[in-house]
Amino acid sequence: MDSSLTEDTLLSGRVRLAQPRHGFRAAVDPVLLAAFVPARAGDAVLELGCGSGAAFLCLATRVPGITVTALERDASLAELATRNAAANGVAATVLTGDLRAAALPEVAHGFANPPFWSGGTPSPDAARRQASHEQAVLADWVSALGRAVRRRGTASLILPASRFAEAACHLRGAGFGAVVLCPLWPRAGVAAKRVLLRAVKGGRGPDVVLPGLALHEGASWSVAADAVLRDGAALPVGPEFAR
Repeated sequence: MDSSLTEDTLLSGRVRLAQPRHGFRAAVDPVLLAAFVPARAGDAVLELGCGSGAAFLCLATRVPGITVTALERDASLAELATRNAAANGVAATVLTGDLRAAALPEVAHGFANPPFWSGGTPSPDAARRQASHEQAVLADWVSALGRAVRRRGTASLILPASRFAEAACHLRGAGFGAVVLCPLWPRAGVAAKRVLLRAVKGGRGPDVVLPGLALHEGASWSVAADAVLRDGAALPVGPEFAR
């Protein structure tokens, strides 16, 4: 193994993930995002900004038989994601390019964990800065999902709670509706710091706020979070979407 990389695991070892030793490293966000995508075997899916591949690998592990395409602007990370896919037996096409101009396939489900900080002091580490501070604005990420997701397909995002209204507005502007919000509470009784959002292309149903997920109980993961993060369970998806 290249000394600049570490060999880590997700989903209790079901996913092997080589990732940079320094810079931005996958944590729980891509695992939670993957658990929120309502894919079924045979569906084509697209991840924007895949990094080393954590989210699409978790999704493909939970839902075997999907067709995976991913886009990553950093060529070295795209190459690493390709290698990680092969190491996990996942057939994935990893493209390199800017989401604002890339040619994207039509898919049933698109998802992203976009860089979300637009202010403050950027990290001095280039990889962390690229992964956490906006290069393309949120509207660009949603627009790219809108270009790729077919009618009645879904777009899913994980974001800071402070940006859910902005994201919902962009989703509607890109032709999505029936927005579902899933708060991620650090623990019961504490304000959510992260949220998951999903919407349907051409959806006309009502918006829905799910009960959400409390991540911790005391010093440990909650039972519900443990089922997602360790066992690979899907998050509750709310109302059934027309297919």
